[in-house]
Amino acid sequence: MRLLNTLIIVLFLAGCTLTPDYERPALDVPGQYNEAVTTGESVANMAWWKLFQDEQLQYLIRIALEENKDLGVALQRIFESRAQLTFTRANQFPFLDGSGSAARRDPSDILVPDSSASNTYALSANLSFEVDLWGKLRRSTEAARADLLATDAAYRNVTISLVSSIASTYFLLRDLDEQLIISEDTVLSRRDSLRIIQARFDKGTVPELDVNQAQVELAIAEAAVSAFQRQIVQAQNALRILLGRNPGPVERGVALDEQVLPSIIQTGLPSRLLQRRPDLIAAEEQLKAATARIGVAEALRYPSLNLLGSFGLESDDSSDFISSDAKTWSIGANLFAPIFNSGQLKAQAEAQRARTKQAMLQYESTLQQALREVEDALVAIRTYHAEHAARTRQAIAARNATRLSRARYDGGVVDYLEVLDSERSQFSAELAQSSTLRLYLNAIVELYKALGGGWDPGAAQPQAAR
Repeated sequence: MRLLNTLIIVLFLAGCTLTPDYERPALDVPGQYNEAVTTGESVANMAWWKLFQDEQLQYLIRIALEENKDLGVALQRIFESRAQLTFTRANQFPFLDGSGSAARRDPSDILVPDSSASNTYALSANLSFEVDLWGKLRRSTEAARADLLATDAAYRNVTISLVSSIASTYFLLRDLDEQLIISEDTVLSRRDSLRIIQARFDKGTVPELDVNQAQVELAIAEAAVSAFQRQIVQAQNALRILLGRNPGPVERGVALDEQVLPSIIQTGLPSRLLQRRPDLIAAEEQLKAATARIGVAEALRYPSLNLLGSFGLESDDSSDFISSDAKTWSIGANLFAPIFNSGQLKAQAEAQRARTKQAMLQYESTLQQALREVEDALVAIRTYHAEHAARTRQAIAARNATRLSRARYDGGVVDYLEVLDSERSQFSAELAQSSTLRLYLNAIVELYKALGGGWDPGAAQPQAAR
C-alpha cells in the first residue's frame, strides 16, 4: 500500500505544472482601417498567380520560389527546428541503453600477492526515466513546438516578401524600359530640332543662342538615355539575384501600362492580420515559447526524480556467461533537490519572465507595424491612382503644348525659349506618368504583402514542418 500510495503521488505530481497555459494577451486591434475601403473578401485571399496576370512575371516568381537562396535557408531552418523538437520531446520518454565489455586483468603482485590474470565479461541493459514532476519536460516540448511553428511562419514570411520583391523589381524594370523609350524618342526629336535650327542659323535666320540651347537640351536627353540604360542593367541583376541566379538579362512580358491588377482593393477586417500575417504568427509563437520556458525555469527550482533500472550478465568465465547464476539486476531512484544556490535558479526564472515580457512587447510592436503598413499601402494606392491620372492629363497637355509652341516658333511668333520650356515640360511629364503608374502598382503589391497575401492560413504546413 505504501508503494501504491507513492506511485499515486508521483503520477499526480507528474501531471502538475508550475505556470498557467498560454493565453493570447489583450491586443489593441481597431475595428476597421482608417482608409475608406470595403471590408468584404480580402485581396490577400487571392493566390499570387491570380493577382499577377503577366505570364512572364508568374514565370519569374515560380523560378524564385524554387531557386532563391534565402528561401532555401528558411526551409532548412524548418528542418532544424523539427529535429530540435524531436530531440527535446524524447526527454519525456524512458531511455534504454546497452553496454558490454570484455577484459583480462593481472593486478600487481605487490598489491595483491599471489594474484593471477583473470577475465571479466559483462553485458547489461540500463533503463532510465525522469518523472516530469513539475511539467518541466512538457513545457520544454511545448516551447520547441512553438519554435517550429515560428520557423514555419518565418518561412512563409520570406515567401511573401520574395513574391512582392520580384513583382516590385519587375515593375521597376518595366518602368525603366518605358522611360528609356521616352528618352530615346526625345533624343530623336531633339536631334531633328537641332538639325533644323542649325540649318536656319547657317542661313542667318536664327541666332546662335538657339543652336546652343538646342544642343543643351539634346545633351540632357542623351544623358538620360545613358542613365536609364545603366539602371536597367542594375535592375536586371537585382532581379536575377532574387531568382537565385547569377546576374544577366531578364525577359519581359507585357508593358507597364498593360498590367492588370484589381481595380477594387478590399482588405477585410484588421483582426484578420493575426491569422494571416506570418510575422505576426511567428511573433506569437515566440511568445508562446518564451511563456513555456518560464515553466521550465520554475521547475528547475524544485526536486527532480529519476527512476533507474538495469539488467545484465557478469562472469569471469565465458562458458558461464549465459548461465542463470551470471544474471545481475538493480532498480532504484534518484532524487535531486536544490537547497542553496545563492538565488541562481530564482534569477534564471526572473530572467525568463523578462524575456517573455520582451516577446510580448515585440508581438504588440509587430502588430502595430502591420497596421501601419496596411494603412500606408491603402493611402498610397488612393493617392498614386489620383496622381497618375493627373500626370496622364499633364503629359497629354504637355505634348499638345509642345506641338503648338513649335508651330508658333516656325511661324516666327515666339522665340525658341518657349519651345524649350514646352519640350522640358513634356519630357518631365512623360517620365512622371510612367513612374507614378509603377508606384501605383507597387502600392497594390505592398498592400498584398501587408495583408499577408499569398498563402492560405487554413492550408497544411510545408512538407518540412509536416
